[in-house]
Amino acid sequence: MDTTNDSVVSEFVLIGLSNSWEMHLFLFWFFSVFYMGIILGNLFIVFTVITESHLHTPMYFLLGNLSLLDLGLSSTTVAKTITNLFTDCKITSFSKCMIQIFFIHVMDGGEMVLLIAMAYDRYTTICKPLHYLIIMSPKMCVSFIVAAWIVGIIHAVSQFVFVINLPFCGPNEVDSFYCDFPQVMKLACVDTYKLEFVIIANSGFISMVTFFSLIISYIFILVTVWKRSSGDLSKAFVTLSAHITVVNLFFTPCMFLYVWPFPTTSLDKCLFIVDFAITLLLNPAIYTLRNKDMRVAMRRLGKRIVGPSGISQ
Repeated sequence: MDTTNDSVVSEFVLIGLSNSWEMHLFLFWFFSVFYMGIILGNLFIVFTVITESHLHTPMYFLLGNLSLLDLGLSSTTVAKTITNLFTDCKITSFSKCMIQIFFIHVMDGGEMVLLIAMAYDRYTTICKPLHYLIIMSPKMCVSFIVAAWIVGIIHAVSQFVFVINLPFCGPNEVDSFYCDFPQVMKLACVDTYKLEFVIIANSGFISMVTFFSLIISYIFILVTVWKRSSGDLSKAFVTLSAHITVVNLFFTPCMFLYVWPFPTTSLDKCLFIVDFAITLLLNPAIYTLRNKDMRVAMRRLGKRIVGPSGISQ
């Protein structure tokens, strides 16, 4: 039976957007400033990695692709919220809501794979330095990128096929800034108890397993360095601190959202801000300010941009 054709709901109302004019204005400027920072920060990383020849290494290749996914994720979520706030439009069509859900999970799934790939890159660099260029070959790096997109699409489709066929016959109010599986499923006209477990198993369980696997892998790297360097962990901490910070920022909101799939609306809004605004803004800051090669590249790029004006004087 095609339940989609029986659906009465053709649009959703995002009531998470405040009715208060003052709060409405605050949210517009808040998200606009953060989105501008996300766009500039991640574009800067991509541009720097492309133009600086000494950054043409596996780690920065993966970092550049992670920045591209961050750009896509922020444009799918934060940019849409800004548009709704600017136009004072709280209504989104059923199809646009489903498209937003699909792309959120495609890019989230892809980011998980890239974070695993970057952890593997650090493990190879520190634990198998003599074989690093052989293991992290260009072919391997491209394979990681292809795998990220394939896993992201499979991750999204495996949940999307269940939700798209749910009957929505009213109500249609989503108490959030955006559309996602937990919020939309609550509006279905059938019992979604079983589907909740699908969400937990697919998004929540995968997030938890990936997070703890990455943390264990970083602990293993630190222990390996500690054994080899007679207790000196400072170099390893400097190398891994940015990666560990980003892993924590990315997975903590995901586990709250999907392991506990129906949080309170206030918590859901806070997690949206943390996951799609603050985390995506901090990622480029962490990878540039806490990375010596990136700082050097930033200064070199700055001189290259300022140079012509200096010469003209």
